[in-house]
Amino acid sequence: MENQELRKAGLKVTLPRIKILQILENADHRHMSAEDVYKALMDADEDVGLATVYRVLTQFENAGLVVRHNFDGGHSVFELAQGNHHDHMVCVESGRIVEFCDEEIEKLQKQIAEKHGYDLVDHSLVLYVKPKAQKK
Repeated sequence: MENQELRKAGLKVTLPRIKILQILENADHRHMSAEDVYKALMDADEDVGLATVYRVLTQFENAGLVVRHNFDGGHSVFELAQGNHHDHMVCVESGRIVEFCDEEIEKLQKQIAEKHGYDLVDHSLVLYVKPKAQKK
């Protein structure tokens, strides 16, 4: 399956590309940094350098296989591009990323753009959150 995805994206099938794509597809967390991917490769005894991971992830991004997010702090994370729009919440305490989609928010964003004389083409919404304080 990975071979087909790579070819369809116009990329040559190489072992590092296959391994990195497999890690992204099988990850417990959908959002992984280059360092997370590198660590997963090392844990699997794969001989792929960090520079190669960065290069392949950039190639995947340019080919439309992954989406790069730059959440607070300039830390890039990558997720497989699956064509379904969603927004993100990032916990400022734990760094946990929660995906969500809310039709009301989507509708309101379109209305706001129209109100100002624009058609909404695309958007990225990130909410920075922290856990609610427990009542004593």
